[in-house]
Amino acid sequence: MIATAIRYAPLLILAALWEAVTRLGIVPRALLPPLSTVLVALVGMLRDGTLVGNAAQSFMRGAAGLASAIVAGFLLGAGMALRPRFHAVAGPLVQAFYPLPKTALVPLVMIWFGLGDMGKIVLIFLGCLLPVTLSTYNGIRGVDRVLVWSARSLGAAPRALLLEVMLPAALPQILTGLRTATAFAFLLMVASELIIANNGLGYLIGSLGDNGAYPAMYAAIMTVIALGFFADRGFAVLSAYLLRWRG
Repeated sequence: MIATAIRYAPLLILAALWEAVTRLGIVPRALLPPLSTVLVALVGMLRDGTLVGNAAQSFMRGAAGLASAIVAGFLLGAGMALRPRFHAVAGPLVQAFYPLPKTALVPLVMIWFGLGDMGKIVLIFLGCLLPVTLSTYNGIRGVDRVLVWSARSLGAAPRALLLEVMLPAALPQILTGLRTATAFAFLLMVASELIIANNGLGYLIGSLGDNGAYPAMYAAIMTVIALGFFADRGFAVLSAYLLRWRG
């Protein structure tokens, strides 16, 4: 309990400083409303359903894009790691597109897939695909060859070799890629909704800011931060459970 309090003490200090600098007039309230005012706006949006409804829309898009990227990225990365010919074809494409800022694809995806949910899901999918692909590829390629040779010498079938030897050994790196992809999902979710949407947290942030409702806008931003934080903490707990065999 004490360790947890110490770990998150900086957040409490930041909250206190936020309230202090606005109440004392160090930062104009037009730029940064007091935290207490933001919290009142947050409660109000929770009560009228505005926040929950828009968060549900964003979560649906983010989850659909991320889940699709995890499946496709794992298959692509494993194929590249296990099939040299496939790597010869797919590897250069992955290397070419990895440095591309995924937000640059927003206009293109919107043109191709329209302004509805599909365009945003595709954008999240594309942004999350490559981290999963590369982490899977590097994880499987980095498996100790001695483990593979030993399993083969004991008569392990190719499927058993992959599922019981290579994947457990590659799992730490694969999970790192999934964690990165989860962060990208939140980034692209909000970015796409800011540009063109009629619901979702990104849309809510943009519309509230345009209307000058800054306490509510900051409340929506805090909601995104909180969701991302809890998603990351949940993923950390899941990773610890999956890797419990390492001691």
